[in-house]
Amino acid sequence: MTRTDPTDAGTETLRGGPRRRRVRAPGGGVPLPLLVPALLGLAFLTVPLVALLVRAPWRGMPEQLTGAAVWQALQLSLVCATAATAVSLVIGVPLAWLLARVEFPGRGLVRALVTLPLVLPPVVGGVALLMALGRNGVVGKWLDAWFGITLPFTTAGVVVAEAFVAMPFLVISVEGTLRAADPRYEEAATTLGASRFTAFRRVTLPLIAPGVAAGAVLAWARALGEFGATITFAGNFPGRTQTMPLAVYLALQSDPEAAIALSLVLLAVSVAVLAGLRDRWMATG
Repeated sequence: MTRTDPTDAGTETLRGGPRRRRVRAPGGGVPLPLLVPALLGLAFLTVPLVALLVRAPWRGMPEQLTGAAVWQALQLSLVCATAATAVSLVIGVPLAWLLARVEFPGRGLVRALVTLPLVLPPVVGGVALLMALGRNGVVGKWLDAWFGITLPFTTAGVVVAEAFVAMPFLVISVEGTLRAADPRYEEAATTLGASRFTAFRRVTLPLIAPGVAAGAVLAWARALGEFGATITFAGNFPGRTQTMPLAVYLALQSDPEAAIALSLVLLAVSVAVLAGLRDRWMATG
């Protein structure tokens, strides 16, 4: 029998517990019927990205990214994605709290409706927004008649379209964090005289701050890359509604190098988002 040194055990405890050992495949190798499809899947996902890097006009990249049209699209994309994330935070966090903390009839149906934009084709989402918020839409006609607000084919319409497709990412992240948080902290705060809103603001919100931050980053990245709902609901007007994905689509028809340059910017943002969330969702140990 092998004896364990108490000193080593104490050292492991001080370091955060015993280290996890990597589990090797039985037999010491990877079966060929699993290895070959795995390598094909890896190549299928990485070769297009590598090709984008290989064909990138690196020498002319500064000129491509500093062009007036490209800068307008980049600036508009950043502003609209940030505004859409802010909208998602304001209405998405309370919605996530409602789904996680309140029992009410039809909660499963409400959750399904909230997550529906995740699987809904973006173009269909744009058409739905037109039917709801268009000048003759179910709600849009009243906005136009009462307040003179017209959302389609405007910068505000871009924000609405991006928030529609991005907010479910925030809601799912925050709801999962709320379900993992111990509700007894809120109950203790309410027994000490705090209202439910004060308990949420002073106790719950600091506890779920990492989940809110992760959901906000995901929502921002999704809003930055939104294409289908934006072009359907807001159109493709340079300087007003033409975001980076729309600029990529337009440049691909006349200036492929500019399309590649813009695609690399979006790729860099996606890699940065995944790197930032790796420790939270992708760490194995």
